[in-house]
Amino acid sequence: MRIQTERLEITELTQDMAWDIHVNSLDEDTRRFVPDEVFETLDEAQETVAFLIRQYDGFTGPLVYAVLRKADGQNLGYVQMVPLNDGAWEIGYHIGKPFTNSGYATEAVRAFLPVMAKRIGIREVYGICLMENAASCRVLEKCGFEALFTGLGEYQGKRSEIVKRIWKA
Repeated sequence: MRIQTERLEITELTQDMAWDIHVNSLDEDTRRFVPDEVFETLDEAQETVAFLIRQYDGFTGPLVYAVLRKADGQNLGYVQMVPLNDGAWEIGYHIGKPFTNSGYATEAVRAFLPVMAKRIGIREVYGICLMENAASCRVLEKCGFEALFTGLGEYQGKRSEIVKRIWKA
């Protein structure tokens, strides 16, 4: 799969992207907001990338795609669709700290959502983030996700103040 926007290319992961994924995962925001997506070593990143590549053949695991800057091919981060236990799907995204505050996450999510919803055969996608993650909450809002719930909820295996939104095709 390949999606292009004005500034970005969203494409399947390849094993040679593991180094960028490792480096992009180490910033303080990733550690704070999505600690399960921190890869402390290159080996961890390589193992995860190999697993994620195998997921492209079906819809049972996370579908994670690299977000590259078209101008120079720089790996900025990723956007993903993650199946939930009840048959619903959740959007996820991460842009490495050196590339934040440039609108890349919003641009990637806007392009990715309709393509992936059609591919998976769904009409709704959830967006869930910690309330304190203002940047992520803003991305969801700018991408047309409607508010569903704000308050205490399950996030990363803990009870936390969360924001849950929904996007409808």
